Amino acid sequence: MKKNLFSFLAFLSLLIAISSCKKKPDDPTNQAPELTESTAVKGYNIFTKINGIWDGTLTSGTYLPSFPSWVVDFRPISASQISAKNELDSLNDIFMSMFIVLHNNEYKVGFRNGGGFAGMQRISYMVVDSISETSSVSYYRFSDFVKGKKRVYTTFDFHDDSLIVKTYTNKNNTLNEPVMHFIWRAKLKDNTSFQEAATNFSFPKKTLVKNFSDTFKDLLESIYFQTTGDPYPETAQPYLGVSNISYSFSPTIIPNPNKNVLLVITTQPLFNGTTFLTQNIKYRSRYVSVPVSDPNFVFNYMHPGTYYLYAICDNDGNLAASSGDYMSFGNTTFTLNSKATISKNVLINFTIP
Repeated sequence: MKKNLFSFLAFLSLLIAISSCKKKPDDPTNQAPELTESTAVKGYNIFTKINGIWDGTLTSGTYLPSFPSWVVDFRPISASQISAKNELDSLNDIFMSMFIVLHNNEYKVGFRNGGGFAGMQRISYMVVDSISETSSVSYYRFSDFVKGKKRVYTTFDFHDDSLIVKTYTNKNNTLNEPVMHFIWRAKLKDNTSFQEAATNFSFPKKTLVKNFSDTFKDLLESIYFQTTGDPYPETAQPYLGVSNISYSFSPTIIPNPNKNVLLVITTQPLFNGTTFLTQNIKYRSRYVSVPVSDPNFVFNYMHPGTYYLYAICDNDGNLAASSGDYMSFGNTTFTLNSKATISKNVLINFTIP
């Protein structure tokens, strides 16, 4: 009888121990607090610093060339997320986004950086891991969710209206320490274009966008080389729309089929009547170089708003409007609504003297 009693008590103790183990993760002391406006979110202040149109020199450590001017238009796309999309051509583009995540029982700002590079996909997820904020300077570092800064990291260094972004990578784990991927030294050119979205969302607010508590736990790194498995793909991004842009030539202009056309989209007009407003170049939001032989381009994941569209047949190949180039004269305007798709054609009808 005693033996049976001892066996029963031992079995009961085992059940209690197992039950305690199962309940431990649900212990409130092991969970993040409810997210409210008073909850600490690591890196949260970057939301108030990065919005706007930035332009500056891009120094490349990749096969892609460096550029004297690289424009990025950051705007809110929800109460706790910002994004920007850029294209060089049909094979090279980048979509960047920052948003509030839950990771290791803490609320933090995550950074999604990905796109097409020579037609190949690469999507990196990073999380803020280092911050320094003073009255005049703010610094934020984002690194791989799994391997940290040993794999890849990006820093954002704000000085008043200046921004320096540096990205480092260990080149697919072939190096012991990361090396420079690119450096972007930019100036804030416009802080008005994002205001409509900021007002619409009462941006920023402390709301959770993605729970990344277990997303990368079985992975060697938080980097994807195909869209399959991407935990927050571009197709799932909120608010953004699509602009199908085409261009044509007036009958008096016969373009060289081997040249490229620059499509430029701004948030303020470049013409006042017949006067070209040089000072409004700073309002560039999106632009791309496409072949003359392919007169269509899709600007996807585009911020809603009113835009001005221009086309330049780049006869001298300098990626700018210059003497001898053909261009559209006047302002071609369109408005893109949230989650909408529009189509617009621009006519190239003028030779720059």
